[in-house]
Amino acid sequence: MTVNLTPMQILAGLGVACLVVLMWRVGSRRARRATDVARASARVVSLVGRVLFMGAALVGVQWLVISNPGNPTLLIVVLALPDLIAAHVLTKTLTVTSLDTTRRRDGGGRR
Repeated sequence: MTVNLTPMQILAGLGVACLVVLMWRVGSRRARRATDVARASARVVSLVGRVLFMGAALVGVQWLVISNPGNPTLLIVVLALPDLIAAHVLTKTLTVTSLDTTRRRDGGGRR
């Protein structure tokens, strides 16, 4: 069986093949971007949930200790502990210790 193709048909076939590869790459980039956006929004929702839960737990413990007075040392500890946690978190958040980079632009490294 012989296939007789004109140069125009060969060029058209190559063009279609290049177009398919290009569309595949664009689709995979869009999918990766959509995945990154979904992952980032899930992180925010998860963080908000954990913050609200811990806030409610701290308020609950403080309410129990304040509503049943009797031990001033326990009262001071229960009121000071959230301040210490908040100070630690804020200090850690606002202190820049390193730049996290995921990609090296100099082309160095092991291969």
